[in-house]
Amino acid sequence: MNRHPILNSAAWRGWGVAALLVLAASWVSAQTAQTPPVPDDPAPPAQSAPAAVGGIKSANIFEIAPDASNDPDYANQTNAQRRQVQPGNNAPMWRDVGKGVTGYSSLPVSQAPEAGNLIQPFVQYPGSRLTNAGEAWRQVRNNWLIPYGGALLFIVLLALAIFYMTKGPLGGHLKDTGRKIERFTPFERAAHWSNAIAFVVLAISGIVMAFGKFFILPVIGSTLFGWLTFALKNAHNFMGPLFAVSLLIVVLTFIKDNIASAADFVWLSKLGGMLGDKEVPSHRFNAGEKGLFWWGVTIPGIVVVGSGLFLDKLVPGMLYLRGDMQIAHMLHIVGALIMMALIMGHIYMGTVGMKGAYGAMRTGYVDEAWAKEHHELWYDDVKAGKIPAQRSQPARSAPSVDAVAKA
Repeated sequence: MNRHPILNSAAWRGWGVAALLVLAASWVSAQTAQTPPVPDDPAPPAQSAPAAVGGIKSANIFEIAPDASNDPDYANQTNAQRRQVQPGNNAPMWRDVGKGVTGYSSLPVSQAPEAGNLIQPFVQYPGSRLTNAGEAWRQVRNNWLIPYGGALLFIVLLALAIFYMTKGPLGGHLKDTGRKIERFTPFERAAHWSNAIAFVVLAISGIVMAFGKFFILPVIGSTLFGWLTFALKNAHNFMGPLFAVSLLIVVLTFIKDNIASAADFVWLSKLGGMLGDKEVPSHRFNAGEKGLFWWGVTIPGIVVVGSGLFLDKLVPGMLYLRGDMQIAHMLHIVGALIMMALIMGHIYMGTVGMKGAYGAMRTGYVDEAWAKEHHELWYDDVKAGKIPAQRSQPARSAPSVDAVAKA
């Protein structure tokens, strides 16, 4: 079949190419007409404002008044002044936050006294660098109180063990006579045991909470250790008031027999005869026991109880600021460490360190031989009638069967 002669000619292809060239020339001419002529020395283009997206305009604070820092008072500007020259630059506000400046808060001061205070002011506690109060407290606790406090308790325990192995239990050189002297009344023993039980609970719970992560956590794991410390924390908080009340009773009960006398200086000059075979005569309590009463019980006890009540927020009329709580914590742990270190020696002497000492607090009575050996001056006062051998009302015994029958 024959095709159309035009379709078979090369002329058709030539016309098509020409038409494409015409269309391209028309498009280039239109673009050239829309573009303004470029001058020989073009000026820098003006910076366009940021495009608005949804009605919100953004800006880079480093591109807004970059020369504002040349103002001599730039570093002293308030946040309102800085907003005038560099909107969005809140450096003055955060500088105040870093200094511990308290900002505005709508919460009542009685409920949230530091609601407007994000960072505490800079302080320098003994043993810390000059830094904010929270970090300074952490440095004192972690770098001093915990390591050196733990070392103190370990050294005391080790010293007592060495003393026991070298000296053994003290006393027992005189044969018992069978005649008893009342050393502690039932009231004195009740006060002592109440305070002692509270102290042991507080000491064990405090040791676990402070040092337990070093020797208990690796053994029982984090889950059980968490439950243990939670339980001991509550026991610590509830036992604290009992310790405070019983401590007050103990101090008032035994203070009259713990006043220093001339015999105490003699006892101290000879170290109580601890290095010899015979003890130095003393009254009802020797100089070592009196020192424990004042420096191991009364004075640190007041510090521990006062700081503990503050930490438990039981002191009325206080705002309980973070800085005050941190200072109270440091006083609390220092007083507790001193108290535990000295009372460890008291527990040693009252149990395995001295024969008959535990029985005196358990029953209230000691043999005359024990009194003469350990507290000779007190024994002499008892024998002279200055101090009654029986200070409390003796318990009335039940009548015997024969007595009932005769009646």
